[in-house]
Amino acid sequence: MGLSVFIVRHGNTFAPGEPARRIGAATDLALVESGVAQAEALGLSFARAGIGFDRALAAPLRRTRSTIAGILAHQPAALQVEPADWLTEIDHGPDEAKLEPEVIDRIGEAALARWDHAAEAPEGWIVDADRRIAGWRDLFATAQGRILIVTSNGAARFALLADEGLQRQASALPTLKLRTGAYGVIERDGHGLRLTAWDQRP
Repeated sequence: MGLSVFIVRHGNTFAPGEPARRIGAATDLALVESGVAQAEALGLSFARAGIGFDRALAAPLRRTRSTIAGILAHQPAALQVEPADWLTEIDHGPDEAKLEPEVIDRIGEAALARWDHAAEAPEGWIVDADRRIAGWRDLFATAQGRILIVTSNGAARFALLADEGLQRQASALPTLKLRTGAYGVIERDGHGLRLTAWDQRP
């Protein structure tokens, strides 16, 4: 049996016109109205495409739990959401809840670019890349079927670093980021792991 992993970033936590801030593990925001709509759109899109999930995993905060609940509401069979500590949001340290210009003033644009293109954490951020990569590797090696994962932008990118083949495929991407309400798909077959979609919205 093959494997298809659908990696979803949670929906919006800031309303239109509200300045976005760097939000991580220390700030448990709820979805705003547009974020709820994003979860609904994802759920409808998967259901209309005939995509049924065998397992569902999510990070623990409200934004991820609400997003996965919105998606699973459109599945024909109820699934229990499994926790996974390696999906937990990263800790932005001194930049937590700061506006983006403030973050850039502290770490510089080059450091932020290294984070978005190579997952190299800026000074002061607590990421634990090894634990996250190990979690993705274990999932890719042992899981089967269709798996839905809802997590954060900071955690999702490490899926692309968990395998040399995925790293090569991801090198063609403009960024490792997922937008809010967007998803990627990684599949495993007899030839290994393939990145078949990234940063897609319904």
